[in-house]
Amino acid sequence: MGGSISAHGLGGAKDLPIPSELAIAGAVAALVVSFTVLAVAWREPRYDAATSGRPAPPWLDRLVSSRALAVAARVFGMAFFLYVAAAAVLGEDTLINPSLGTVYVLLWVGLVPASLLLGPVFRAISPARTISMLFAKVSGAPEGEGLYAYPARLGYWPAAAGLFAFVWLELVYPYSTDVGPVRLWFAAYLGIMFIGSALWGTTFLARADPFEVYSSLVAKLSVWGRRDGALVLRSPLANLDTVVPRPGLVAVVGVLFGSTAFDSFRESTPWLQLVQSMSTSRVWPDTLALIAFSAGVSLVLAVATMATGVTSDLPRRALPNLFAHSVIPIIVGYIVAHYLTYFVEYGQQTLIQLSDPFSRGDDYLGTADLQVNYWLSQHPTFLAVTKVCAVTLGHVVGVVAAHDRAVKLLPKRHQLTGQLPLLVAMVGFTVGGLYLLFAA
Repeated sequence: MGGSISAHGLGGAKDLPIPSELAIAGAVAALVVSFTVLAVAWREPRYDAATSGRPAPPWLDRLVSSRALAVAARVFGMAFFLYVAAAAVLGEDTLINPSLGTVYVLLWVGLVPASLLLGPVFRAISPARTISMLFAKVSGAPEGEGLYAYPARLGYWPAAAGLFAFVWLELVYPYSTDVGPVRLWFAAYLGIMFIGSALWGTTFLARADPFEVYSSLVAKLSVWGRRDGALVLRSPLANLDTVVPRPGLVAVVGVLFGSTAFDSFRESTPWLQLVQSMSTSRVWPDTLALIAFSAGVSLVLAVATMATGVTSDLPRRALPNLFAHSVIPIIVGYIVAHYLTYFVEYGQQTLIQLSDPFSRGDDYLGTADLQVNYWLSQHPTFLAVTKVCAVTLGHVVGVVAAHDRAVKLLPKRHQLTGQLPLLVAMVGFTVGGLYLLFAA
């Protein structure tokens, strides 16, 4: 069970029976063909947040916008948080404590499918946002407002720092599977969220809460969106185009993508041999490698997007944030490829453990007698094809999103040639991602 937590269910090369060279060549070919088709057939921008999407059925809009559903979601989120918190505080400090699986599986990985299906789901159930709203009611403060206006220059930088702190805890800290450090991390997280929301209102939570920002960005690949306050159904690509470029967005996608790549890299044979040959603790080399992967993704994106011609009214330094949305589908594809087995199989184990939060033989949820289904692990060919397709599809969607943004922003003479550096960067991401997936 401990191995499941530390290895994240990646499985490594034994789960991927198809030749790595064939998978990488096919993925690169898909990117190049996609770009060629776009260059010929996609000459005008097709997505506009002000007009894209069609209105949802009125009854569905009323349901989704209803106060009853909002209250029900907040009650569920708060009740589940208190249930897991009780397990973390009163349960045994062992690997079977369900708070560990809840944090590393249901929260961190589960936010992706939940946000793809339901939209920005964490915003609706966030205990930090719920407690902030309750505090505002008790204190008489206007709901959503703080003492000060949130500084625009901060953007998503606090969320990027929070995401890095979490992935460091998960991937680098040697005691990440002890309940105590996880409990302490979330106590600090909630404290920062409460203080920040008191100072800057719920805008702080929308920009600084790492899990809310993570969920909201992934939700841009769902079919659910808002236009003038009304619920609309959009294609995922049209919805992705509505991502608002803010300072720190490149850092957020850099941490999300870089940390997932690092999770593969840290299990590779060359890296294991290197850190085992060092006399120092593994924490320092792993920390430096995690920083390098996260900063490296951000740097490659910045250089690739800025290496083009711009109009006089478009600063070159604005391009990385304007194109950062195109990395979101790549992140989702790689998370699916990297954590699929882990989420499905250890997620089932977590559901079983949640029924007995204090390890006393209880069955509060009626799931204690369930058995984990290992169908995915028993079908390695299907798993391999799914992983490669997830990575490839994520990059192809990223290329389409970047192309539409390029024809919208760049001058005519640079709309195609200006995308070549970004295409090269995405090919590099594809080759590197698949290589690490096979090498781990």
